[in-house]
Amino acid sequence: MSLAGRHAVAVFVALASPALAQSRFNLQSPVTGIAEQIYNMHTLMLLICLFIFVIVFGVMFWAVIHHRKSKGAVAANFHENTAVEIAWTIIPILILVGMAWPATRTVLEMKDTRDPDITIKATGYQWKWGYDYLQGEGQGIRFVSNLSTPHEQIDGKAAKGAHYLVEVDNPVVVPVGKKIRMLTTASDVIHSWWLPAFGVKQDAIPGFIRDAWFRADKEGVYRGNCAELCGKDHGFMPIEVHVVSQEAYSQWVADRQAAMAAAASAGAREWSLAELVEQGAKVFAANCVACHQADGKGLPPAFPPLDGSKVVLGEAAAQIAVELNGRPGTPMAAFGKQLSDVDIAAVITYTRNSWSNKTGEAIQPSQIAAARGK
Repeated sequence: MSLAGRHAVAVFVALASPALAQSRFNLQSPVTGIAEQIYNMHTLMLLICLFIFVIVFGVMFWAVIHHRKSKGAVAANFHENTAVEIAWTIIPILILVGMAWPATRTVLEMKDTRDPDITIKATGYQWKWGYDYLQGEGQGIRFVSNLSTPHEQIDGKAAKGAHYLVEVDNPVVVPVGKKIRMLTTASDVIHSWWLPAFGVKQDAIPGFIRDAWFRADKEGVYRGNCAELCGKDHGFMPIEVHVVSQEAYSQWVADRQAAMAAAASAGAREWSLAELVEQGAKVFAANCVACHQADGKGLPPAFPPLDGSKVVLGEAAAQIAVELNGRPGTPMAAFGKQLSDVDIAAVITYTRNSWSNKTGEAIQPSQIAAARGK
């Protein structure tokens, strides 16, 4: 493409971008430098393809109409044309090189994860994300992020909210203008951490650590989803990131650390049966209901019922072991690294005292700690 042509396309992209950004059919508006490069390349290459499409099909239809048999056209009879063959070889090569050059430069920049301000590990579980702040301000913070859309909306019993299926109970929080390195992995199957406005899409593979990075230039709430088909509730695994000011981030870190300290002390006291059942209902709704269902009947044979289950009504130690370590070879995940002692004690107590299960037992956090070998 000539220099004048490239300038014309660039001007067209610049003029068209605001309108395209508002379209619900286009990419999300970029808020990082990488995402902006991706957005502009997407638009430019779409225009190049459109230009080629119009030229090729325009010439083809012009030839069909003006050189048809009814007008007395006679097919040319020749073999080889060196100039034409050179032209249709050189021109596509130049076009491809022109498209590959900026794309390669962007890919190399996407892979440059050096010198981050904060490093966060995202672990994919069926069907939620776990986050660990590994380095930088907030180091040591860890939590699990679950879909928070009420089941009444999912079941069609209530009107859908503004952020239907893209809202979570614990969003990731990062400061604006800081380089954030995201490490991704998974505990069960392949997931993919995808946030379009940041230009980040990184697979999360069990047994491997992959990484990506972003630096958000604008405060706000940004949403994505798992982009890898990962099982029954793949579409119920959203990502929500809050980009806030440095002051707000420091306050969030302080609040989180205080909450973690309070949770640690909560595990040391004796809980009543009512307290455990109340807390367990919340934990069950966030982590277990997708498989075992709200009525405890499960979805046999993959997800067995808990109502009347021999495991739930049997020795507490056996159920604690299943909860902590999962059941290899089955969809039952290990929650030992996802939930605290209090939450595991609460959800076990809840299942042993719900539906037709009436054991009257209160499983204490100290029992979970003992099972972990603390």
